[in-house]
Amino acid sequence: MILVTGGTGLVGAHLLLHLIENGENVRAIYRNPNNIQKTKSFFDLYKKADLFEKIEWLEANILDVPSLEIAFIDIEYVYHCAAFISLDPKDEDVLRKTNIEGTANMVNFSIAKGVKKFCFVSSIAALGDLATHETIITEETEWNPEKPHSDYAISKYGAEMEVWRGLQEGLDVVIVNPGVILGPIPKSKTCEQGSAEFYVRVANGLSFYTLGSTGFITVNDVVRITFELMKSDIKNERFTLIAENVVFRDIFNTIADALKVKRPSVHASPFLVNFAWIADGIVSAIFFRKRRITKATAKASYSKSLYSNEKIKTALGTVFQDVHQYIHDVAKL
Repeated sequence: MILVTGGTGLVGAHLLLHLIENGENVRAIYRNPNNIQKTKSFFDLYKKADLFEKIEWLEANILDVPSLEIAFIDIEYVYHCAAFISLDPKDEDVLRKTNIEGTANMVNFSIAKGVKKFCFVSSIAALGDLATHETIITEETEWNPEKPHSDYAISKYGAEMEVWRGLQEGLDVVIVNPGVILGPIPKSKTCEQGSAEFYVRVANGLSFYTLGSTGFITVNDVVRITFELMKSDIKNERFTLIAENVVFRDIFNTIADALKVKRPSVHASPFLVNFAWIADGIVSAIFFRKRRITKATAKASYSKSLYSNEKIKTALGTVFQDVHQYIHDVAKL
């Protein structure tokens, strides 16, 4: 049987659907029963509601050791997708506890229970830092602890260290580092995390764009490639998963066109973006509200990061979905 954590999130929910469509027996853990509805909504969206009933749901928490004891009964393979995602400095403690300690618990149980293979869904945020002579980030790019990193990036890097520790203790592992994951367009007009926030902000009339860039990939590609890696003989490797490097302006324009709304038309320079995060910090402190833009998000918006996907293409012969076409396709769902 396969154990999936994070089954109520974007990647986890799509992974559950993919696994069941491929005839796998799946157990998914959850903390809040209300969140299971999020997963069901994805199954309903793709008209696969009948397959949802094949999931074995179990209440458990990656930070609650006794509950994991039950969750790991008869488990042979693990897909660890659960994570806390935030770029708000105030979330440092929960980021480290959930992402590092939670992953350590999953690794420890996998070793103790004789799991055959363990997959960790990490992030490109945990990849290394370019040296002065380098231009593109690969799986071999070295992490420089002296350079500034977001608390989220540090927590995912720390989680990877726990997975590599598991390798040293005899666990077969594979790590995937997806870029920004594009999923279905949310029906809600309130801000959400990740690419869903892009959709929502553009739909609500986003005026500004930036010229930074990063790697993007569809959720379908993430789960398909992850499944193929787990089914293959490949082990003890990590793989960057991006379909292409795209400028944020171009992604916003594609979303706007797909939703038939106005494209963002005002260029937000690095100076303007930095002013915005400082001002937002002041307003947030005065009104005790959650940050809308942080130093980390500001920097990411104008940084021009390039990632290589050559390793996964060589390993599996992967052909990626076009991210722009995917956005237009999900707009029709």
